[in-house]
Amino acid sequence: MRFLPLLLFFVPLLTACMGEDDYTVSPNDRLTFSTDTVALDTVISGSATSTSRIVVYNKASKAVRIAQVGLERGAASPFKLNVDGTPLTAGAAADFEIATNDSLIVFLMANVPESNTDEPTYEEDKLYFTTEAGVTQKVVLTAWGQTVETLRGCRIAEPTTFASKRPYRIMDSLVVEQGQTLALAPGCRLYFHPGAELVVHGSLVIQGTPEQPVVLRGDRMGNMFTNQPYDRIPGQWGGVRLTATSYDNYFNHADIHSGTYGVRVDSSDVARTKLIVENSIIHNTAQHALDIRMAQVYVGNSQLTNAGGDCLHVRGGNVTVVHSTLARLYVFTGGSGAALDFANFDGGVRLPLESLQFANSIITGYQSDEIMGNQNVDFPEDAFNYAFFNCLLNTPQTEEADPRMVDCLWDQPDKGNTEPVDSLVIRERNFTPEPDLTHLLFSFQLAPGSKAIGTASPEISALTYPTDRLGRQRGEKPDMGCYQHN
Repeated sequence: MRFLPLLLFFVPLLTACMGEDDYTVSPNDRLTFSTDTVALDTVISGSATSTSRIVVYNKASKAVRIAQVGLERGAASPFKLNVDGTPLTAGAAADFEIATNDSLIVFLMANVPESNTDEPTYEEDKLYFTTEAGVTQKVVLTAWGQTVETLRGCRIAEPTTFASKRPYRIMDSLVVEQGQTLALAPGCRLYFHPGAELVVHGSLVIQGTPEQPVVLRGDRMGNMFTNQPYDRIPGQWGGVRLTATSYDNYFNHADIHSGTYGVRVDSSDVARTKLIVENSIIHNTAQHALDIRMAQVYVGNSQLTNAGGDCLHVRGGNVTVVHSTLARLYVFTGGSGAALDFANFDGGVRLPLESLQFANSIITGYQSDEIMGNQNVDFPEDAFNYAFFNCLLNTPQTEEADPRMVDCLWDQPDKGNTEPVDSLVIRERNFTPEPDLTHLLFSFQLAPGSKAIGTASPEISALTYPTDRLGRQRGEKPDMGCYQHN
């Protein structure tokens, strides 16, 4: 025991001597990085990107000392970093070390300043590591920032047109007062903060073009996961609500996506036009994509897809759908709905379905039955009128001919076919490329072999939409749905 203090005295000296010998000073021992370029998300200027990271490895046989880590632009850089728990508050920090076969982690984000330009601005910097051996290595950092027009508590109390080339960022709900009209010009973009809605008591006129659609989406521009943008995740904002006093709404080349709901149409006078939707997309919603309750609505040449609820939910009214694609390929948990659900009641409320008509359209999805229709059995005299003309329907075919289904095809295995369902050109296989569930990418262009190709009514096409949603000629053999195959 009397030798223990003497031993403890020598241990630190021994460790220090061994430690010095254990660090490399060779310029040949270089660091290795998980990436040589970090491309951060495009973000709204003045807002921070999501956090990314770089892993720095030491694969040398000895530990490496890093004399300095810094940004070439120093404290003026829009990039903010934390290196192994140390923030680069002035754009640089010193004295780091990595043991052999070990690593350190750099967390980084960017906050691109606002600019006086309409287009996204590009920012770049280089993160450098200088070792004790005098070797400097660099990682390139890039980011884009989009300057926006921010709106808070905005109420449209006079005829107004949004035409800015910059996106409008809606921080709370944007409200159109009764009797007033909000027009959205070609190329207009509305980015809604989580929970924000567009509430229309008057009229909303969306006039996009194939080249410049009008986009309504959430304002989160970063990635939720690696290569998985928030913009592909439903529920990023509220949706568009047309209240009871709203009439004469017109959407042309609108792209409304990733909301909690898409467009909600409140009950109103069925004799008046409530909404016309043409050449548009309502896609990727947590609830119903287009929710109609006792209203007059027309949908043409449009795509209603991937709803957690129903792609089209109809409760009474007068609804017409022509040359449209309804496809429920929803992959998130919690969704329960169908491509089409219609009824002439809602709970104990009687809602006569004066007319529901489909022509030259596709109604499909992952399920074996994507069409749900329910009549009020307590009041059988209430109107329950529906019909399908030249449509591709993913619902079991009735044994007897149904006069309400004229020249329709069934998106089901043909009787007597023994091939596996997942090998047939039905349901999601109607579309090409097939859904990319890893990156949540969906195309609703028609695949070769789809029954929808060349089977639409030429007469209906000529009278309504001789060109598809993208402006392509349908010709003498038009396809069902909103897209003509190449």
